[in-house]
Amino acid sequence: MSATYLILKQSQSMSDTVENLILDLLEWVHGKDRTYQETLDAWRTSCPRLTVWEDATDRGLLETTSTNGRLLVRVTPAGLALLHKRRESAAQVQRPAIS
Repeated sequence: MSATYLILKQSQSMSDTVENLILDLLEWVHGKDRTYQETLDAWRTSCPRLTVWEDATDRGLLETTSTNGRLLVRVTPAGLALLHKRRESAAQVQRPAIS
């Protein structure tokens, strides 16, 4: 195996990890109202390879809104669409094949 292949494989693995964590973050936020501070405390990381919060907000999957003097984090329509797609994929995997 070449060094380039191993680097690409490792990069793909990290992308998959971040993507799965973004989906977990969306599920977590969608479950109930979350404050901005609560969300950052739970999901922000100092690891430059795990930019879950930053990637989700940069991609427009989450938004921060002010409600009754509190900053709340909510899943955007784009984030909901991604969650819906994930749930559909998971449901298809769980269904047994009909012969």
